[in-house]
Amino acid sequence: MSGTPKQEHLDHLTGAEGAGARLAARMEVLAALLWIPAAALLAIAIDGLIFSVEMADDLPFYLAGFLAIALLRSLLTLQAGRLATRSALAVQGRLRGALAAALARQSPFDSGRVAAGQAAATLTDHVGALGPWLTRYQPARLKVALVPAAIALAVLPVSWAASLALLLAGPLIPIFMALIGRRARIASERQFAELNSMNAYLLDRLQGVTTIRLLGAGGQALARLEQAAEALRIGTMRVLRLAFLSSAVLELFAAIGVALVAVYVGFSLLGYLRFGAYDAPLTLAEGLFILLLAPDFFLPMRDFAASYHDRAAAEAAGETVTGILESGRPALLGTGAASAPLDGPANIRISGLRAGYGDAAVLEGMELEIAPGERVALVGPSGSGKSTLLALIAGLLRADAGTVQVAGQALTDATADGWRARLAWVGQRPYFLHGSLRRNLTLDRPGRTRTDIEDALRLASAEAVVARLPQGDATLLGEAGQGVSGGEGQRLAVARAALRGAEIILADEPTAHLDGETAAAVADGLFRLSAGRMLILATHDEALAARCDRIVRLPQGWRMA
Repeated sequence: MSGTPKQEHLDHLTGAEGAGARLAARMEVLAALLWIPAAALLAIAIDGLIFSVEMADDLPFYLAGFLAIALLRSLLTLQAGRLATRSALAVQGRLRGALAAALARQSPFDSGRVAAGQAAATLTDHVGALGPWLTRYQPARLKVALVPAAIALAVLPVSWAASLALLLAGPLIPIFMALIGRRARIASERQFAELNSMNAYLLDRLQGVTTIRLLGAGGQALARLEQAAEALRIGTMRVLRLAFLSSAVLELFAAIGVALVAVYVGFSLLGYLRFGAYDAPLTLAEGLFILLLAPDFFLPMRDFAASYHDRAAAEAAGETVTGILESGRPALLGTGAASAPLDGPANIRISGLRAGYGDAAVLEGMELEIAPGERVALVGPSGSGKSTLLALIAGLLRADAGTVQVAGQALTDATADGWRARLAWVGQRPYFLHGSLRRNLTLDRPGRTRTDIEDALRLASAEAVVARLPQGDATLLGEAGQGVSGGEGQRLAVARAALRGAEIILADEPTAHLDGETAAAVADGLFRLSAGRMLILATHDEALAARCDRIVRLPQGWRMA
């Protein structure tokens, strides 16, 4: 059965793992169709039990046939449910893995990258919305296309009038469902947008809760959060209202259709109607057969209506998931996965480099060579490309033109992960995991002893930081570095770089926004760490730059000093 472009898009998105759900849908259709012979056997058995003594010997055969078909239907339905659930879990697992990999490849220097709150919503709610689409909507979609037509054809040899009544009532339901479904899809898209907005806002405010308290802006933040929550509530109620409306419309027309058939069968059995059947009036077996099938004619439509919201939610979620997986935004080189260090001397050669953001070039035609063990300072005004150059050297951005050679090889997707294994990064705002100070220093790398940690803290002049913490290096830190000040966080970042044992250190404004004494302590630790290693330092501080072997000034012709 061919589908709409969005249906085909979701089929493509679910991939091979969705094949199990599609097989389960066919099994459910078969189980539904088995009710036709089961209803015939049951109707004949009841008719014979009431009117025909001669059929007493055949009654066990009909009942046994009915029970066998009922058992087979139950087994098919049970197995289909298990198969669909396993398939849905496999699809969700694969998509979450692909999304996590795509999000990990986002360049941290891309200002338009997916916000953390939106990423969390996509990994949980959006991917989760594909589960009901596979387990409920797919079987309902296939059944509504096949089962009613099969039942109408089965009824037609018994009574053309009953078959006609079913066929007249049936098409009214899809017409009204299509009208309501369009609104439901729009409402679902709005609801997901509101959910993304609230998640992003909430995460942003949680990360900045200390600043909000210091500024006394808690009231404004709470009011904005209440507005976002109210918008989400309204959107959710709008979706639920449409879902209930669609169910009410379907139940109305289904009830009318079944009532029409029941009235016809009843009056025909009483002898008041003598048309619509080939051997009028209907016999009890024929009437029971029609009455047993009539509700099941509308049952697939009821299931389809109940799961129609799953389709609308899945289509909205599918667009979001695809938007991330197929994003053309800047991505870092490589996969971002752990890798063995790249072989070769720790040197860097940049030739004809061009890089920027959009149409604006920050670096144009740059030429630069850095030898192993050399300390180089990048100095220039804000916006001159210092941080961009560090990101290009680390493979966190892709150059628009030119080449970056590291360890004698071109920096590409194939070499970037191995190159980054030899790097350590000390930025303006060090990132901390929600975990102990020890874990934040070692990043769970094996082989880091307490002596190694103490030596790294001593090198970074950070022993006092650990000494003042209530539980020493077992003290829990927050993701935004809650528990330590900015200067303490910078010293801990230098200690973390020391524990990494990297050959190349990239430092982006490591002393920015620090007082003189703290900045001097951080700088001393950084230069002790860089002894015998390559250091590339981006800074506005001329005194700090003067401690390097060479200064590269941006962007005035890349003068060397």
